[in-house]
Amino acid sequence: MDARTVLRVLAALAGAEVWLAGGWGIDALLGRQTREHRDLDLLHRLEQESDVLMRLDALGYRETLDLRPVRFVVSDGTTELDLHPLVFAEDGSAVQAAPEGTFPYPADCFVHGHVDGVEVPCVSVAQQVFFHQGYPPQPHDLADMRHLREAFGVHTHF
Repeated sequence: MDARTVLRVLAALAGAEVWLAGGWGIDALLGRQTREHRDLDLLHRLEQESDVLMRLDALGYRETLDLRPVRFVVSDGTTELDLHPLVFAEDGSAVQAAPEGTFPYPADCFVHGHVDGVEVPCVSVAQQVFFHQGYPPQPHDLADMRHLREAFGVHTHF
């Protein structure tokens, strides 16, 4: 998946609240693409899910995997979007369903970064580090965390 595709998806979703996470979210924080990406992780407001799906359908994306309430995947046959529904509280924090309980998103984790010079919504460095816990890292995870350490001086657990 390339930066043009990310920006095309975000443009189609203008008006809906979505945030980049995963590899593209890290690259947005860094302001540059650091590696090839297999997919695009997108967080969205649960109450906007039908609108998000309608807009993605107009781009040719169809659901290929349903693991709700945790996540689901849509694909256009070439690219995949991994969608994560969030339920927001009045204070701006959110939770995502998890296999055991929920996954927290503090209100201050919703920030902006840049993809191909365009400002985009994403999640914070701290939230990205929090995401990358509790599983054996793949080589791209190790590289992603190294980039965050080098750019932001943060501690990561791998």
